[in-house]
Amino acid sequence: MSQQVARVDTLFLHERDRHYSVVVRRGGERALHAVLELKETSAGPRPARFRVKNGSDEDLRSPDQFVELARRAERIRISEQTSREGREELHDLLDGFQLDAKVVRTCRYCASAGQYSPLTTETAIRADDEFVCPDCAKRELERELNYRNLRSGARDRLEELLVEVGDLERIVNLLQGRLDPELTKFDEISATVDEVDPVRTDSLDLHPELKSLVAGKFDTLLPVQSLAVENGLLDGRDQLVVSATATGKTLVGELAGIDRVLKGEGKMLFLVPLVALANQKHEDFEERYGHLGEVTIRVGASRIRDDGARFDPNADVIVGTYEGIDHALRTGRDLGDVGTVVIDEVHTLGEQERGHRLDGLVSRLKHYSETNDCDTQWIYLSATVGNPRQLAAGLDATLIEFEERPVPIERHVTFADGHEKVDVENKLVKRAFDATSSKGYRGQTIIFTNSRRRCHEISRRLQYDSAPYHAGLDYKRRKRVERMFADQELAAVVTTAALAAGVDFPASQVIFDSLAMGIEWLSVQEFHQMLGRAGRPDYHDKGTVYVLVEPDGSYHNSMEATEDEVAFTLLKGEMESVITRYDEAAAVEETLANIVVAGRGAKRLNDRMIGEVPTKHALGKLLQYGFIEGASPTRLGRVVSRHFLSPKRAFVMLDGIRAGSDPYDVVAALELLEEE
Repeated sequence: MSQQVARVDTLFLHERDRHYSVVVRRGGERALHAVLELKETSAGPRPARFRVKNGSDEDLRSPDQFVELARRAERIRISEQTSREGREELHDLLDGFQLDAKVVRTCRYCASAGQYSPLTTETAIRADDEFVCPDCAKRELERELNYRNLRSGARDRLEELLVEVGDLERIVNLLQGRLDPELTKFDEISATVDEVDPVRTDSLDLHPELKSLVAGKFDTLLPVQSLAVENGLLDGRDQLVVSATATGKTLVGELAGIDRVLKGEGKMLFLVPLVALANQKHEDFEERYGHLGEVTIRVGASRIRDDGARFDPNADVIVGTYEGIDHALRTGRDLGDVGTVVIDEVHTLGEQERGHRLDGLVSRLKHYSETNDCDTQWIYLSATVGNPRQLAAGLDATLIEFEERPVPIERHVTFADGHEKVDVENKLVKRAFDATSSKGYRGQTIIFTNSRRRCHEISRRLQYDSAPYHAGLDYKRRKRVERMFADQELAAVVTTAALAAGVDFPASQVIFDSLAMGIEWLSVQEFHQMLGRAGRPDYHDKGTVYVLVEPDGSYHNSMEATEDEVAFTLLKGEMESVITRYDEAAAVEETLANIVVAGRGAKRLNDRMIGEVPTKHALGKLLQYGFIEGASPTRLGRVVSRHFLSPKRAFVMLDGIRAGSDPYDVVAALELLEEE
């Protein structure tokens, strides 16, 4: 027997099914797993049967082998999960051989599987009414995550939390939308304040009417505005202004543009990417500056019939979408003497679908200004740019960069299915509105979602007073919502992500009901811009952001990722560099538009665009498609350019028309093309 049994580091005993599981460990590894049955004798309990497990088989050994193993063990341990009667029986057994044993807390899952896994205060993880080891807790969590189809980013985060807090039930509750602040908190963005000497508004070299208007509202400019003025804003210098949301960038463009209008130095174009934003800016400018000059609007919808409704090219201030103004250029409209061009959301240059069109628009507008001898000042605005110096150089503009977060922002993540999200939002809205900041303001919430219908659905279900807010509402109703929110009569507004850039409510809390804009996932830039709406220094002590993640959720079958994957990509993501990239279709579209606008000068327009346009290749394709003859567009080319058509879409329409197809069939073919 002594030859068969070597030294034993640990002999571990665990009660199971009225018998005892025996684990022998040597060198940190399990050397033997067996089952021990006892019998009662006059001398006390003694080994009756000793069965050594070998895979699914069992090998019956002499009971004396257990005694020999126990005698050779450096330590004998009994699991805490063993019943009080079982522990007494084992102690009596070992006392009969003058052996001592200690009761220890171990992982029950491991013990039941024939493993010895002692637990310490640092390693024990609570599971129901007992403690288990980290590996078993992770396996239990893994089963829950698999059931909910959670992807990598969420899995990593939840496993980190499990080890950190040591409570499996709390983590599982988090998956059911529980608002445990210790667990939902992802991180905190610290408050940062750059020291900038404020410029007094009464010292500004502005037209008297504008100066009176500005000085009547503010004694000093905000830091980013002061920096812009100090760096030549009112001297006509082109600027790229990069600063966080709600730091006053828009007024930088207004100061330059309205001042030049009033001084007779040309009109102002204020350009935005979306119709909703153009409508809002038009209304704002009408209210703010309508008594100083005429304000008009030009949006993409105007190009369907180009009847010029609402658009007066002779107005002093033209608010427009990129596409609306580009269409005016492509169709040869006279915009008059352009003194200032303000391009808001200029980071759109980096977007796959719209980036090349903004790049082309800037080049075509600069060509228009040069051709018409306009002394134009260019102001580019963005809250989020990953490569501001490179972009400023590409735009030939002075960089005005101001990084400030006046109040800290706590970012939280929790999980909820689509139907559970409103319940979570209701709790968060109530909690915020019931609290008052040190400045005396109640907490108010902006909820961002991905559709107008969802805005109304959420607002109806919130218990505290709230209102939907989106571009589909008329001017009067939107203004009423803004006033009620400012007067703290509303606990929340529910708005679409598409209107995020234009929403300017003094909210303490931002909730992401979805991480999509329509059927597209948010970019890191868009996400940061939206969360930046949380917390205002004059109102709140901090901002709070909640990201509500639907496990395995998506909003359209074209979305490859799921919301839980996207959430942690956005939270951990660094700001993307703004780079305009050209595929063949984009190069063909912009080159054709430049030929329509500039004829033989198109190459010069291509060359000064931010992105690298393969001009020779694009020209070859334009000739092949019959869109140009020499340096002039054909009639077909003009139509394609006027309607912003890609070559593929143009030929689908042409083929359908030539074949005499029903218009509905042509539309269906176009929709199929979009899905390819």
